[in-house]
Amino acid sequence: MTEAANDSHEAHFPAGFFSRQDESSDQLFYGPPRLVTHIDQGAIEAVGALYDELGIDGEVLDLMSSWISHFATAPGRLTLLGMNQAELDANPMASETVVHDLNRDPQMPFEDASFDDVVCCVSVDYLARPLDVFAEVARVLKPGGRFVCTFSNRLFPTKAVRGWLAADDHGRMQIVARYFELTEGFEPAISDVRKGPGQGGDPLFAVWAERSR
Repeated sequence: MTEAANDSHEAHFPAGFFSRQDESSDQLFYGPPRLVTHIDQGAIEAVGALYDELGIDGEVLDLMSSWISHFATAPGRLTLLGMNQAELDANPMASETVVHDLNRDPQMPFEDASFDDVVCCVSVDYLARPLDVFAEVARVLKPGGRFVCTFSNRLFPTKAVRGWLAADDHGRMQIVARYFELTEGFEPAISDVRKGPGQGGDPLFAVWAERSR
């Protein structure tokens, strides 16, 4: 992260919030394909149910994606942006794949207002420059489109930002809501516990907001 980018983020967060235990290249960490699920079946179904409820079914961008996109039914066209080509190639719902490291370069190779909706499942905790990424999502979303972030309590601790690791489940929802609040172009965020910690298996939390019209 550049000094300027660090200053722009940590003006709103405590010093060191976006540092990580492992600051080596993410391309090295995500180089080996991991064709595994990072949340259990109940949490996966909770993600798909949320997408169905919100009507996420048109031209969709799946950020920080892998070999599974957690939709119960594939949207009309699904573009994947992720770190590992083999994982993206194994995703049966993909219409297009793009290998891109958002922590190295938050700017995405898409035109303005390209997507009806954008989703990010179990990955927002790894963003070292989230405000830059959220601004890019606002740019590529069509007015009225949603950016939906879902996450659980499972993660790679060496790659998650320290501020995320220090927070509890409620605090993590507040962190993502704050990212939306600090990004121009989004309506107020909605936070929801889709599968509670006491319901057995992995919990599932969601925070989303609509692109301003």
